[in-house]
Amino acid sequence: MPEDTSVPSDGLTAGYAAVVWNSPGGPADHPTVTILDQTRLPHVVDLVVARSWKTVASAIRTMQVRGAPAIGIAAAMGVALAAHEAPDDTSQFHAFVEDACADFATTRPTAVNLFWAIDRMRRCLSALRAHRAGTVECRRVVEAEALSISCEDEASCHAIGTHGMSLFSAGDGVLTHCNAGALATGAWGTALAPIFLSHRAGVGLHVFVDETRPFLQGARLTAWELMEAGIDCTLITDNMAAHFMGSGAIQKVIVGADRIAANGDVANKIGTYGVAIIAREHGNPVYVAAPTSTVDLSLASGREIPIEMRDPAEVTTFRGQPVAPTGMHALHPAFDVTPAKYVTAIITEVGVHYPPFGPALASAVASTRSG
Repeated sequence: MPEDTSVPSDGLTAGYAAVVWNSPGGPADHPTVTILDQTRLPHVVDLVVARSWKTVASAIRTMQVRGAPAIGIAAAMGVALAAHEAPDDTSQFHAFVEDACADFATTRPTAVNLFWAIDRMRRCLSALRAHRAGTVECRRVVEAEALSISCEDEASCHAIGTHGMSLFSAGDGVLTHCNAGALATGAWGTALAPIFLSHRAGVGLHVFVDETRPFLQGARLTAWELMEAGIDCTLITDNMAAHFMGSGAIQKVIVGADRIAANGDVANKIGTYGVAIIAREHGNPVYVAAPTSTVDLSLASGREIPIEMRDPAEVTTFRGQPVAPTGMHALHPAFDVTPAKYVTAIITEVGVHYPPFGPALASAVASTRSG
């Protein structure tokens, strides 16, 4: 089997999916998963072609693929790859794929879409095992389930964009934090979906993109996506938000989410909490855009959401270059939790939900999971 490769690509468009399943060209070929390496954007566009589920798991851990929905899609496709790698013996097959599921569950602790996708793949495998399906059928059905997760996310993001458009008017100055565009999802994005669709409809918005330290997802990814789409945008540093809200340049805030508790508390990229507080001080609405798969009704509040602590070197260095004194102590919580009281509305594929969020979110989740 060929080694996993990183393939340079040019001509990539803003609508490109972050994770793509590639069916084999012939019976002897092995399927692959192509991942856009987001650690190298915007100046280098590389595609990681994964032929092993372990490469997909590594891509999630190292943030080559990131964004809650995209992480879930990548994990599902990784499990499908594991099914193709697994032995033909039925019992060994299921043990092999379960080991892959267990490893994927350790890659990123905060984004609930990861665990939602893994659980869905496990339920699919469990049903196949109960029906004594052979390994050939298992591979086919598991692959189809992973592709369904991706397609459903694309449709969900488009619905989020359609519902969210009603919250914006021509000329609005809109602040985003981190990246919640097509790169973070199956397509369209969550927080960026209403912006993309507004632009397509001729509704001109001016998007303020904060840089999002320490990985600079805003500067590297959101800015790139918006510029590729021809949307009017301005890059600012994280500590400029209050200034531009105070001057009246920013009137609205929209962000994505990695996990939403039952009461509407929102875990998102570190710094979101501070942006929400600033917005409240200036009377600006804060909108959270996320699919219902991001809602975790098992957690009563944001206090129960696990926060990923990443390598402090990601704070003291940037792309290998030191930015702090040698030996300096640092901390890097990758996410924070914004209390529901700072959230004006939560946009899902079902619609726009307002406080009290508990009943609204429970109803939204029930409407999408009843089938």
